[in-house]
Amino acid sequence: MDIDFNAAYPIYEQVIDEIKKEIVRGELNSGDKLPSQRKLARKIEVNPNTVQRAYREMEQRGLVETKRGRGTFIKDDDQVMVEIKKEMAETAVLNFIEEMISLGFEKENILKKVESNLKRREDNE
Repeated sequence: MDIDFNAAYPIYEQVIDEIKKEIVRGELNSGDKLPSQRKLARKIEVNPNTVQRAYREMEQRGLVETKRGRGTFIKDDDQVMVEIKKEMAETAVLNFIEEMISLGFEKENILKKVESNLKRREDNE
């Protein structure tokens, strides 16, 4: 997990985003058990209350479910997985577009850059 302790973005939200990224990459799947709050807190070197807040937020958002005495699990709901992937893709594309525009690129140049890089990637596979 990649947590930026100096960012204005709250750490618990970064934890949520990192777990979503693991879902999108296929590292976590529906029904998978998340690490205990204390274990994850030690791993990423944050206060356990921060992880607790992230888990609570994810549960309220319908991403995970907590089973008393068993732990916290990725919700076993294919629609939730589809929504997470769509949300993460949309965020990545919007961030990319905003960054390119801030660098002075116009729509046509952005599209050309994307197409040429996709082509280059295909050629290298």
